[in-house]
Amino acid sequence: MRLSQFLFIAAVLCGPLAGARTVSAHELWIEPHEYQVETAGELTADLKNGEEFVGSTLAYFANNIVRFDMIMGEASVPVEGRLGNIPALAAAAPSVDGLMVLVYQSTESSLKYAEWEKFMAFAEHKDFKIAEPAHLAAGWPQQDFREVYARFVKSLVAVGNGEGTDMVTGMETEFVALTNPYSAAFDGTMQVQVLYKAQPRADAQVEIFHRKPDGEVEVTLTRTNADGVASIPVTPGSEYLLDAVVLRPYSGDKDAVWETLWAALTFKVPE
Repeated sequence: MRLSQFLFIAAVLCGPLAGARTVSAHELWIEPHEYQVETAGELTADLKNGEEFVGSTLAYFANNIVRFDMIMGEASVPVEGRLGNIPALAAAAPSVDGLMVLVYQSTESSLKYAEWEKFMAFAEHKDFKIAEPAHLAAGWPQQDFREVYARFVKSLVAVGNGEGTDMVTGMETEFVALTNPYSAAFDGTMQVQVLYKAQPRADAQVEIFHRKPDGEVEVTLTRTNADGVASIPVTPGSEYLLDAVVLRPYSGDKDAVWETLWAALTFKVPE
C-alpha cells in the first residue's frame, strides 16, 4: 500500500466517525475491590477481561505489562506484584487523602479473524464505518487476517476524602476524568476527555457500562464533543466502565493489517 493511501486511511479511522450497533466485544478493565479506602489502608484491585462488565480475573504477569502505576498528585509508584498473583494489585494506600489513579498499559497481543463477518460486526459495533472500504482498497484478505491490540486502562479510587484530580498520563490513548466522582462538589455528571496521541478525539464513540447496585448492567453509547469531552449523568451507588477504541492500519513488524488501541476507565459513584 502506498504511503499516501496508508495516511489517508489512518487519518479517517482515527478521526470522527458516526453510528453504532451493539454486538459482543471484549473489554479489559481495572476493578478495585473497594473504590473508597482509608488512608494507609489496604488497596486491592483485579484486572478483568470480559463482556458487559462481567468477566474473568487475570493474574499478575510482568511480561504482559508495559506499565502498572499508582498515581496520586505528582507521586507515581509502580505496582510490584508476584508472578501469578490474584489480585494483580495488593498494596498499602498512601497515608494522605487524595484521588488515586491506577494506570495499566498492556503489551501488544494479536488475534486472527477467520471470518470477514466477525470483523465487520466488530467494526460496526465500535463505529468504524470506513473499515470495510479501507480494508478492500488496501487489498487485504477477507479471511485469516490478523489484528494487533493493546489496552490503556485507568481507574479512580478515593483515598480518605478522595479529593484531587485526574491527569494526563502519557499513554497513546486514554480517558482523563475532568470531574471527580468522590469530590464533595460532584454534581452527578461525569465529564471525561478522550485523548489519542495527546490530542482530543472529537466525535468519538464512548461505550458506557453501568453496573447498578443490584448487579444489573446497562450498556449505552454517547459521543464526545469537539473538545473530545463526553458528559455522562451517573447515579449514586453505581459502578461505571467507560470504553473508547481507536482502529488504525498496523505499521509494526508483526503479521497483521489492523491495530486497535482500547482506552478504559472505571469508577464508582458514592451512595
